[in-house]
Amino acid sequence: MFKALRYFGWPLLTGVLIALLVILRFPQWVGLPSQDVNLQQAPQTTRIMQGPVSYADAVNIAAPAVVNLYTTKVVNKSAHPLFEDPQFRRFFGDNLPKQKRWESSLGSAVIMSPEGYLLTNNHVTAGADQIVVALKDGRETLARVIGSDPETDLAVLKIDLKNLPSITIGRSDGIHIGDVALAIGNPFGVGQTVTMGIISATGRNQLGLNTYEDFIQTDAAINPGNSGGALVDANGNLTGINTAIFSKSGGSQGIGFAIPTNLALEVMKSIIEHGQVIRGWLGIEVQPLTQELADSFGLQGRPGIVVAGIFRDGPAQKAGLQLGDVILSINGEAAGDGRRSMNQVARTKPNDKVAIEVIRNGKELKLIAEVGLRPPPAPVQTENN
Repeated sequence: MFKALRYFGWPLLTGVLIALLVILRFPQWVGLPSQDVNLQQAPQTTRIMQGPVSYADAVNIAAPAVVNLYTTKVVNKSAHPLFEDPQFRRFFGDNLPKQKRWESSLGSAVIMSPEGYLLTNNHVTAGADQIVVALKDGRETLARVIGSDPETDLAVLKIDLKNLPSITIGRSDGIHIGDVALAIGNPFGVGQTVTMGIISATGRNQLGLNTYEDFIQTDAAINPGNSGGALVDANGNLTGINTAIFSKSGGSQGIGFAIPTNLALEVMKSIIEHGQVIRGWLGIEVQPLTQELADSFGLQGRPGIVVAGIFRDGPAQKAGLQLGDVILSINGEAAGDGRRSMNQVARTKPNDKVAIEVIRNGKELKLIAEVGLRPPPAPVQTENN
């Protein structure tokens, strides 16, 4: 027995060891899952991929068309801080002596044409009594406001100077996430400044900044004073108007927003031609179709928006829309997002007709509405103390 084990033992042990090695190295041969990690290796290339070592050419092209704005306005201030005390005003009323004072603020703008039309933000120029434009070549002049659009936070200015540089317009619908972005403006009033980053996102909306939002997001540093300045690509072409930052400290945290050129040009052309932005209007307020509402209407899986308010004698009321109606589509486009549907209406010319498909009391209806002219937003009431 021992002789047999001694004779066959070593071959058996060797075979077991070999089998274990095979199983460990090629587990798929015996039906076991492979432990290999499949990595995607980049192909070998002799060409070195690298970006430019400088964006000076792009800056030299774009920077002369970006100007600094210095706005001033007259406000009424109380002659003494004591007059602002609520208890003091309770006894003496609001007819207290006031002093007129000048307040100044900073911003930027972009020269869009050799004729002297400038684009900037509405919040930069709103309420300004005087707007001073300082060009990169050292010239200064006063600007007048041609028109503004608070709903996109854009304003069009006009200056009268000869030999004006103008920006080259790029296509904002051709940019991609990851593209290089350069922000040019006048942060904190230190003078024209260029910062670099990338396009972080496109089509940002529902931020609560404007009524109509379609922002380009970038991590190029944007600070107070950059508002109204240029966001340009690596070739110096304008892709957006810098507008806002997301920040808890007030300084740049790598989340800035710019209005894309496609939207900005539409607004600018409408203001120059009509003095205002012409938008379509139905006269309704809508709310999302939540799961609970969808269940109650029997609309599981179907997109829609709920009519939550109707303006008296507005286009929607004249067309027969009622509170509680669920809009399924407008001119054949599914109405799954209230903001997108209202933007669709806004792009429709006044007096054009649109087909609105709704559900009311479980029945589908098709209504025809004549789009009206969207009234201007009510001005914000401010108190100059």
